[in-house]
Amino acid sequence: MNQPNSLYLALLIEAKWQNPEDFHFSSDFAKHWLLEQGSLSRRLARHCQHLTVELMRNEKSGVGQLTMQETQGLSPEICLIREVVLSGDQTPWVLGRTLIPETTLADQPYDLATLGDIPLGLTVFSAEQVERDALQVAWIETPQGRLLARRSRLWMNHKPMLVAELFLPDAPIYSRESV
Repeated sequence: MNQPNSLYLALLIEAKWQNPEDFHFSSDFAKHWLLEQGSLSRRLARHCQHLTVELMRNEKSGVGQLTMQETQGLSPEICLIREVVLSGDQTPWVLGRTLIPETTLADQPYDLATLGDIPLGLTVFSAEQVERDALQVAWIETPQGRLLARRSRLWMNHKPMLVAELFLPDAPIYSRESV
C-alpha cells in the first residue's frame, strides 16, 4: 500500500464522526453526496468513462484489531476487512474501508469475500433487501487539506456491514458542477 493511502486509512479509522444534523456541510452539493442512500459506486460511475477498484486489503481480522468505534453497530466477531480505492478514469476518488462480519458473509447470494476489483456497492445494491442506517459524516484533516468522509451501516438481506468512505482531493464531491 502506498504511503498516502496508508495515511488516509489511518485518518479514516480515527475520524471524529458526527450525525448529519450536527455537521457543517461545505455546500448543498457535498451534503447530497454524503447523504446518498443508494450505491456510491453507481453515482461515481456516472461521472467517468471507467470506474475501477484497486483492492488494497481483503482479509479476515479478529475483533481485537478493530477500533471501539468500528465495532459499534456490529456484533463482536471476526470480520472481513476490505480496503479499496475507487478511481474514475484513473483518478483516485474514494478510499473505502468495509468491515463485513463472518455472519454477514454467510448465506448471501453473492460471495462478498471474493469480489476483487468489483465495486462492493454494485454487488450489495443488487441484493433484494438493502438498507442503509447509522449514517455519520466527518471532516478529516490531511496534509492536502480537509477532506470529507462518511460512514454507515449497510444491511444486505438483514445482515450488517460497516462502510467508511473518504472522498479524496479529486473526487467529484468537491466539484462545483451539479448532476
